[in-house]
Amino acid sequence: MLKTLFSLELKSLFRSPTWKQNLWMRILIVFAILYFVLIFLSLGVGAYYIIEKADIGEPFEVINRYLIYYLGFDIVFRYMMQPMPVTNVQPLLYQNIKKATVVHFSMLKMLYSFFNWSHLFFLIPLSIILVVEGQPSGTTWLWSLSIYLLLLINNYLNVLVNQKNAVFAVVATLVLGSSGLQYFGVFDITTYTQVFFNALFERSWLVVPILMITLITYYAAFSHFRSLMYLDAGLAKKNERTISISENYFSRYGKLGLILRNDVALILRNKRARQAVFAGFFFIFYGLLFFTGAVEAYESDTWKLFAGIFVTGGFLFSFGQYVPSWDSQYYPLLMTQNITYLEYLKSKYTLIQVFTLATTILSSWYLIFGLEIFSYVLLGAIYNLTINSVIVLWGGAYVRTKIDLTSSKKAFGDKNAFNYRTLLLTLPKIALPLAIYGGFNYALGPLAAKISIVVVSIIGYFLKPFLFKTIISIYQKEKYETLKAYRS
Repeated sequence: MLKTLFSLELKSLFRSPTWKQNLWMRILIVFAILYFVLIFLSLGVGAYYIIEKADIGEPFEVINRYLIYYLGFDIVFRYMMQPMPVTNVQPLLYQNIKKATVVHFSMLKMLYSFFNWSHLFFLIPLSIILVVEGQPSGTTWLWSLSIYLLLLINNYLNVLVNQKNAVFAVVATLVLGSSGLQYFGVFDITTYTQVFFNALFERSWLVVPILMITLITYYAAFSHFRSLMYLDAGLAKKNERTISISENYFSRYGKLGLILRNDVALILRNKRARQAVFAGFFFIFYGLLFFTGAVEAYESDTWKLFAGIFVTGGFLFSFGQYVPSWDSQYYPLLMTQNITYLEYLKSKYTLIQVFTLATTILSSWYLIFGLEIFSYVLLGAIYNLTINSVIVLWGGAYVRTKIDLTSSKKAFGDKNAFNYRTLLLTLPKIALPLAIYGGFNYALGPLAAKISIVVVSIIGYFLKPFLFKTIISIYQKEKYETLKAYRS
């Protein structure tokens, strides 16, 4: 029966009327997957020799030492990006098919997820290199199997905690907090976790209890989905405490305040919007790759500006680029209200500005690396506040991604999220400031390069009224195409 269900799933994919319409998007996804596969493959092949060349210890010992962070960031990334298994159960419920079979089918589909099989491109080459370098073959492959089973445990734990933001916040805080404490020499968690991963290698029989834990988490996730196998699952009202938002503060800003209030309510009350904000928050720590010298290739000044743009622009990239898609469910209603495009876009612009300022303040801890490093954070913030916050609204006119706020599907990667115009509009957000900075840095030095970014940002600020008029005309031109996309 499972074979039949997989066959039907494959047929539904190729026979879907939207197959040809989405073909270009699938091609982009394939290229993205190939990119990450190459990264995992490069890490698997090169990790041993990179560590050996860096002379920071015996390579296999170092790998075991830092595996805890590999697993920790894996579950954080899964929570933010991995979609839950989706099966159209309605036509299956009245067939002669056991509910357990349908649930097992959904669970097994998860094994085909990129988030699960991509790790094999890291573990298999790494295991081959370890064997070539003299590690025992049998114990090496059992160690590799144990690590992969731990990743599968992450997969099933993600299913169980996917609706629990508090659990995710605790896990993310532990991962980031541990790395921070280790970096500043306060507490090194890897001293203790290394013992565990070494034991997986030295005592191969430990793969058995790891397998048992994997099966337990699988069964727990299975029971969770099995309990939802009826048509009106999720329709019953839950007695949950809702977050109330005072109208008094926002009402003083008129229609702009009304739209802002709705956006704040969306972020506070809806999981998908909160995930976008969480993703933006984690961009703050992205600068550690560039400011600490952890990656030699990222030590140039231009890359530091790149980091500054992303550190302060997390909300802009994760939430802002989906304006107006966050309002897609009631966008037709908005078009009938006495609200102008200028008022609507100014409210979104204000929201992006506030969050960009907030992330800039939260990023002030980069001062511990010195004023020179923090200057790149400030440069990124200035560019984001004056130019990128406007360009992201411009790109929104072409992003016709209907976001179902009640769905378990992630907000990122919907079929209409990217097209050639949105891709072109990423150039001023990232490539333009890097090109300006790099050119002036090469010709006149770093001080002139920094001044050039400030000057361009000031010009962008004074051009804001003109740019807003241009963007409004584009929104008006694309209005009916957008409404059509949101109704489909």
